[in-house]
Amino acid sequence: MKQIRQGAFLCSICILLLAGCWAAGRSQVPADSIVTSEPVSSPAPTPQPVRTVRFTASGDNLIHGSIYLQAAQKDGSYDFSSLYSHVAYFYKDYDLNFINQETLVNDELPASTYPCFSTPGELGEAAYQVGWRLFGGSNNHTYDKGSAGIEATLRFWDAMPDDTLYFGLYRVDQEKTQIPLYEKNGITFACLAYTDHTNGIGTPQNAQAQVIYTSQEDMIEKQITLAKKQADVVLVSVHWGTEDSHQVTDAQRTLAQKMADWGADLIIGTHPHVIQPAEWLTASDGREVFCAYSLGNFVSAQSRPDELFGYILTCTFRQQGDEACTVEDVQLVPTVTHYGSNYSDIRVWLLRDYTQEMMMQHGARRDYPYFDLDYIETTLQEWIDPQLLAA
Repeated sequence: MKQIRQGAFLCSICILLLAGCWAAGRSQVPADSIVTSEPVSSPAPTPQPVRTVRFTASGDNLIHGSIYLQAAQKDGSYDFSSLYSHVAYFYKDYDLNFINQETLVNDELPASTYPCFSTPGELGEAAYQVGWRLFGGSNNHTYDKGSAGIEATLRFWDAMPDDTLYFGLYRVDQEKTQIPLYEKNGITFACLAYTDHTNGIGTPQNAQAQVIYTSQEDMIEKQITLAKKQADVVLVSVHWGTEDSHQVTDAQRTLAQKMADWGADLIIGTHPHVIQPAEWLTASDGREVFCAYSLGNFVSAQSRPDELFGYILTCTFRQQGDEACTVEDVQLVPTVTHYGSNYSDIRVWLLRDYTQEMMMQHGARRDYPYFDLDYIETTLQEWIDPQLLAA
């Protein structure tokens, strides 16, 4: 029995020694040879590029005789730089600027004023120097000079620098489905323009180009629908409404909603010569579309107080990657057209730069002594959402 116990004891010793050797050997395995299980993190998504365009839209650029006569030089040329000298700085902060060019502009026809306008080409050159690149040409004065006026105007704008787009006159030798496009900062804009009427003047015989009337809804729908497929932003300039009325008509509201549903992204209203409200519309696909029913006059030699101030629409178009472009940061910046006695020294100002002392010298106060800064502010507050008005 003793021998058995001794054998068992020796076996136990051997087992312990073997176990110790095994443990010692295991402890000598290099740490970097031990495989551990750790969570695997997926790579961070690549940020999509963001493209932005800071944009402005200005109202009726209505060039009466008093305006081009003050620009006339002794050598027969014209210098319109003083007309915009107090607002030119404002547009330098924006990437793309639109204005409704209410009158025909050309280098061929004699200058003329109301009721049938023709404006010297130097006006277009001065506007370009300020920074405007998009010029709306569909309004009630587009046919003022017949086919000769249309042809001279098209030749003038065609000769301007390549980054200029004059739109709203659709050439008869091209399909009206050929959408005017403009690219800025990687964002493509489709630029469309329509007018309610042309002062009773029919389409001139043998005209190279013609307007599209707001009554031609089938064509407008076709153009906007096509534009939506070709561009990131669909801009629509519409000459509509009742002159000298702040009230938006049912026809304006109905067409605005249709254009939003068809694909318009921004609707710029002109023609009444006075301001009208602006608002967000909800399109049938859920998009939010901004509509300014009337920007009012930008510059003119009209006489009624409400014709002598308007607003510039400003906003930012923002697009990230392939997402839909959005309209953001909308503000309306009030402006004033100033002149002295007998419509002398006509210039346009931002309201924020215009003083009460200057207002007291305004030529319109002879017939409208109530016309002052308080009147302008009160009228703006009455018709425009205060949240949209720029300080």
